[in-house]
Amino acid sequence: MLRRSFAVLPLMALALAAQALDRTKPPETPPIPGYKLPPAFETKLPNGLTIVLLEDARFPLVTASLSFQAGSRFDPDGAPGLAEAAAALLTEGTRTRTSRQISEETDAMGGSLGGSAGADGLALGGNALSENLARLLALMADCAMNANFPADEVSLYQRNRVQNLLSQRSDPSFLAEEKFSELVYGSSPYAHIAPTQASIAKFTPSALASYRDARLVPNNATLLLIGKLPARDELLKTIAAQFGSWKQAPLPAEPKMDTPAPKRQIVLVDRPGSVQADIRVGRLAPTRVSPEFFPLIVGSNVLGGGTNSRMFKDIREKEGFAYDAHSGYNTHRVSSDFGAVTEVRNEVLEPALNAVFAELEGMAGAPVPAAELANVQNYMAGMYLLRLETQEGVAAQLNNMKTLGLPNDYLETYVQKVRSVTPDQIQAVARKYMAPADAAVVVVGDASKIGDALKKFGDVTVVKAN
Repeated sequence: MLRRSFAVLPLMALALAAQALDRTKPPETPPIPGYKLPPAFETKLPNGLTIVLLEDARFPLVTASLSFQAGSRFDPDGAPGLAEAAAALLTEGTRTRTSRQISEETDAMGGSLGGSAGADGLALGGNALSENLARLLALMADCAMNANFPADEVSLYQRNRVQNLLSQRSDPSFLAEEKFSELVYGSSPYAHIAPTQASIAKFTPSALASYRDARLVPNNATLLLIGKLPARDELLKTIAAQFGSWKQAPLPAEPKMDTPAPKRQIVLVDRPGSVQADIRVGRLAPTRVSPEFFPLIVGSNVLGGGTNSRMFKDIREKEGFAYDAHSGYNTHRVSSDFGAVTEVRNEVLEPALNAVFAELEGMAGAPVPAAELANVQNYMAGMYLLRLETQEGVAAQLNNMKTLGLPNDYLETYVQKVRSVTPDQIQAVARKYMAPADAAVVVVGDASKIGDALKKFGDVTVVKAN
C-alpha cells in the first residue's frame, strides 16, 4: 500500500502543474544562441583558385561547391540567360565524358552533381560519400575546365527552355516580377530575370564556350568542401592534382550598373481575362554590406515575413482580400530591391491597394512595439539556425558570403545583429525604403476590369503582357 502511495505522488504533482499552467498565453521563447561556424581553413592555389575547407564529421558525407562570380549580371548584351544556360549544361558533356557517363559516375559514387546560376554567381555543386571525394573532385574539375557543350545537348536545352519560358510567361506573378525589376533596375543587368526566345536562340556551343573561358576561370572561383574530410595535406594534394593545371585568365570589365532614381510610377500590365490582379509595390534598397541591411530585413519580416506579419493578418486574415500577402527583400552584390506583394480579386483592387499602402505607411509612421519586434527577432533567429543544420545549408550560406562580398564573420554575427535592431532603426529605414511615395507600382491584370480603379492612385501606363 505504501508503494502505491509513492507511485501516485508524481502523478498528482503533474496534475497540479498542469492546473497551474496558463494556457491563454503562449510559452516564452528561451534565448536563441548564435551560430558557431566549424573551424575553416582557407588557402589559394598558385592559379588563384580559393579553397575553403570545413570539417563536419557527423556523417560520412562531403558537400562540394565550385562557385564563380559569373551570374546573370555578367550576361552579354542581348543574351540574357546565358549564365543560366552555361550552368545547366556544364554537366552535359566534356572532352572525355558524355552526359550519360557523367550521370552514371555520379550515381556510382552515391552522390549528385549539377550547375546553377543566380543574379551574381554561378556554381557547380554536389555531394558524395567521403570515401568517394577524390572521384567527385575529378568529375567537378573535368566539368568546370572541359565542358564542351555538345550540340545535341544544347539544342535539347534550348527547346526545353523555350517551353519553360512560355510557361513562366503564362504566370501573372512572373509578369509582375519581370516588370517590377525593369522599373526598379532600369538598364542595369539586374533588370532581366529570364531569357527571351531570341536570346535562347543565341546559346550556341561556341557562345557557351566563350562565356566559360571568360568567366569560369580559377582566379574567379572558390572551391568549398564541407564534411568528413581526409587529412589536410592529403586533401590539398588531391585538389592541386585536379585543379592545379587550370589556367587563370584576366577577367572582363565589370558590367555597368546604372540604376534609375526611385520615383512614383504606376504600370498596368494588361492581361485580358485575368480574374485577379497581381500587385508589386517597391523600390531600390541597400545591399547586405550596408548598415541599413539588418534594420530593413527585420522590418520586412515585421511587415510581411510570415503568417504572423502585419500584411498577412490584415490583408488576408482580417479583410479577406487575398490568399497571400507578403514583403520581399531581394539582395544582390551591387544593388537590391524591397517590395510588398499580393494577389487580389479584381473587384477589391482599390481597397486592397489602399491596405498595402497603409501597411507601408504604418511602418514608417510609428516604431514597432517591443513585443512584436521580439517575436519577429526570435522567429528570424530560429529559422536562420535551422537553415544551417545541414551541410548543404552551410555551403549555401558560405557561397552567398563569397558571392555577395560579405565579411567572414557574417554567419556568426547574424543572430546578434538581428537581435540588436531597435524600433527607431526600423522606422528610419521604413521612412526611406518602405513609404510608398517614391515606389514603383506594378499591377498585372485585365485592364478593362481594373484600369479605372487603378487610375484613382495616379497616372497609369498600360503595357501589353508579352
